[in-house]
Amino acid sequence: MSKAIDSLFTKDDLRRIEDVVKDAEAHMSGEIVPYAVYASDAYERALWRAGLLFGTLALAAFLLMHSFSRMWLAPELAEVAAGTLIAALIGVLLVYYIPAVRRFFAGQELMHRRVAQRAAEAFLAEEVFNTRSRTGILILLSLLERKVIVLGDSGINTKVQPSEWEGIVKTIVDGMHAGKPADALVEAIRQCGQLLKKEGVTIKPTDTNELSNRMRTSDR
Repeated sequence: MSKAIDSLFTKDDLRRIEDVVKDAEAHMSGEIVPYAVYASDAYERALWRAGLLFGTLALAAFLLMHSFSRMWLAPELAEVAAGTLIAALIGVLLVYYIPAVRRFFAGQELMHRRVAQRAAEAFLAEEVFNTRSRTGILILLSLLERKVIVLGDSGINTKVQPSEWEGIVKTIVDGMHAGKPADALVEAIRQCGQLLKKEGVTIKPTDTNELSNRMRTSDR
């Protein structure tokens, strides 16, 4: 497990998640694959945006100082260049080390695209499609962005409408905002099992456990 994920999901959390997946699958035919990533992208664009903004603000401050201060207070060109570069570096470091700042400069639209792309990649990499009745479900948590994507295979999508996942997604997102992603995921998986059973994804005598119940994790 990655260090970033390890700080949010303990070994006990992973056991609880695996147990609740097993229990949910015992009452319906779906195969639930929980997957948590720390971030769906490095968001280099956010670094550049912050650096450019902080550098521009510093340069503007120097120009104002030059225009409205006495000449003997006006900064030298080397001081202006150094101050602008330092300000830009501060902006980059704030984005790199503070998740809330990174989210702000990345923007919701870009983060949504990256999380959706990461979910599609995980769906293929974990072979969620590789079940006999095409009843795999991926629940992807992207922790930095505080976003959740639920992807169902064709056997699920014929019975469960996209809007029906909204309550499950909200449960996890609220948990991430509260700093309790593991508790929220456990509850969401339980809700997922109940929803699928209600919508007719019923268990069959010939069903077997086709995908591992364990939690998948990754930095990216």
